[in-house]
Amino acid sequence: MSVSSEVNSAFKMLQYMRSGARVNSRVQVVLEWHESGATHTADGYTVDISPKGCLAIAPQGFAVGQRLRVKNTINEKSADATLIWRGHEGRTGWELGLELVNPPADFWGVEF
Repeated sequence: MSVSSEVNSAFKMLQYMRSGARVNSRVQVVLEWHESGATHTADGYTVDISPKGCLAIAPQGFAVGQRLRVKNTINEKSADATLIWRGHEGRTGWELGLELVNPPADFWGVEF
């Protein structure tokens, strides 16, 4: 398979994965996870949101597949999430692609 074919295939996969509605929105979130018998938290914010998840920035890098709890600090709603993508670490933190697991319909407080 050529590099061009691989790039086209990856692009098509991303289009499929991102087929849902997305909104550029900065929402303050708190990420919670359990490690070594203790509960930890990290403050972060979203770059964009969708009914199924978000792209968030947080100071903590996690392993893909890690389970987290995401709390929307605007409406105090929480949902379980799985880290499905981790991007680069920038000045303000790590890029995190989070897939929400059975979130309430009004988790983000907007209609899609």
